[in-house]
Amino acid sequence: MDRDILELAVELRHTLHAHPEVSGKERWTKACLMDYLRKHAPHLTVVDRGQWFYAKYTAGEGRPSVAFRTELDALPIEDRIDKPYVSTIPGVGHKCGHDGHMAALTALALEIDRRGAEQNVYFLYQHAEETGEGAPVCCALLREEPIERIYAWHHRPGEPMGTVLLREGTLYCASRGMILSFSGVASHAAYPENGRNPAFAMADILHALPQLAQVPDRRGLTMATVIQVTAGEPTFGTQAHEGKLLLTIRAAVQDDLERLQAILEDFARKKAEEYGLTAAFSYCDDFPVTDCDPREVDKLRRICAKKGIPVKELAEPYRGSEDFGHYTRLVRGAYFEVGSGEECCPYHTVGLDFPDACLPTAVDVMLGLLQEKTDNA
Repeated sequence: MDRDILELAVELRHTLHAHPEVSGKERWTKACLMDYLRKHAPHLTVVDRGQWFYAKYTAGEGRPSVAFRTELDALPIEDRIDKPYVSTIPGVGHKCGHDGHMAALTALALEIDRRGAEQNVYFLYQHAEETGEGAPVCCALLREEPIERIYAWHHRPGEPMGTVLLREGTLYCASRGMILSFSGVASHAAYPENGRNPAFAMADILHALPQLAQVPDRRGLTMATVIQVTAGEPTFGTQAHEGKLLLTIRAAVQDDLERLQAILEDFARKKAEEYGLTAAFSYCDDFPVTDCDPREVDKLRRICAKKGIPVKELAEPYRGSEDFGHYTRLVRGAYFEVGSGEECCPYHTVGLDFPDACLPTAVDVMLGLLQEKTDNA
């Protein structure tokens, strides 16, 4: 990686860290990056797509096309780092390291602008990763352009600095927000027998949840996590007659997630019938399994070996989720992680500050993907 570009990337990362924006509201971030690329990478074409954008390096007709993706959004978490570039937005911070991911992709764009590439390269700047809403929208790029492969990366606290973490197949689990809504009949609190209270059905579901989450014949991890339980209002003369149970359901295999959802819906319907309630279900924050193509993972291994970058093979997928899986449903791809040091604070905590020392490894690996011989097999 060019040292001058590294210095620019570090400066950009600090600027982005100081101006975080939550999912769906990344207007300043997007404008900043578009202006930056137009200024520093004049050979690239920058295309505004509303909430997101991409830049393109054109190698020529008939050349392979690849894409690299980064995320724009921060989190509604206070930034408590003792640095000059601490967040200027109260209650919002880059607590997942997306500021570093954006800086790395921009550095890659500057490298390609200077040195060129054998392929057509798309640099995709995606909004709303944290909510899972961004990737489904940005998949339009893969449907409109002849992109054959797509890549992304993430830093990983707690792993040795600069170590690349790889896994063939599932790297991140699928997850989905599940909202179970129950309606009964209101009554005076002195005469509960005249009403229908959803709290008892919800209690039965909560009691059975650990067993329900053990999906029969599952092929990997399945789990259901309670997020919120609400029933009734603080009016002590009226018993509860409306209730909601919010869960996050999760699985290492996509089909297992669908079966877990069906099991929970079926059990909830039976409980609603038993207690004379109506039940309804809605969903949000949908993240598919993030699968890494074995051929692309092997390519990453070869790149790291050539560059002397240490590699750690992961035996199990991470429980967390990533919306990058929407892209790999359409084209081949891979996702890698770079260790950000044993001292780096965990994700989604007030002290996390993406370590700039991660940038050279991430950019060098992405450059390697563009230098590696194309395999159409």
